[in-house]
Amino acid sequence: QRRQALLDAAEALLAEHGYQAATLKAIGQRAGIPTASVYHYFSDRHQVEAELLRRQARELDVLIGAALDDPELRTLRDAVDAVIDPAFAYFRQHPSCVELWFPGRQEALDELVRAFDEAQAEKLSRALVERNLITADTPRLALQLAFEVGNRLFDAAFRRSPAGDDATIAEAKRLVTAYLETYAAPGPKRHA
Repeated sequence: QRRQALLDAAEALLAEHGYQAATLKAIGQRAGIPTASVYHYFSDRHQVEAELLRRQARELDVLIGAALDDPELRTLRDAVDAVIDPAFAYFRQHPSCVELWFPGRQEALDELVRAFDEAQAEKLSRALVERNLITADTPRLALQLAFEVGNRLFDAAFRRSPAGDDATIAEAKRLVTAYLETYAAPGPKRHA
């Protein structure tokens, strides 16, 4: 319970006051746990951040997975929406995730995001091949790059506006969809 309280306090501080404010001392104070006791659960703030990002990634994985399982997903644009829409909504609802997700905070967080993107790229690839939306020989690198580009555009959207810039997200969808269409399987189901 105390570990959970510390993670919740870190999430609140990140959301309300940004990255710099979420020190281990401030997290402990927010959770009502003496700083000396905080070290029994986390040796430094980076451990808190990594654990919080893992929790957020698990939540995002469930949301994106459910969207990709939707039987109404019939076009590449549907698939791009199925990944971007729940992620964008999640980031809007969890500003703390925005503070941790994008590159440059610390190497361990960057590695967690890269691993998440690779796993999601694999899931997206399977979903697109199963629905005959991309060719089976589409390189995994193509899907990984789509996620990498998506992350950069999400970063730009949240730099433009704390709530995320809708116009930037719309352009992200266009860009990723157009890129994936270069790997589209032959047939009429390519476009929305």
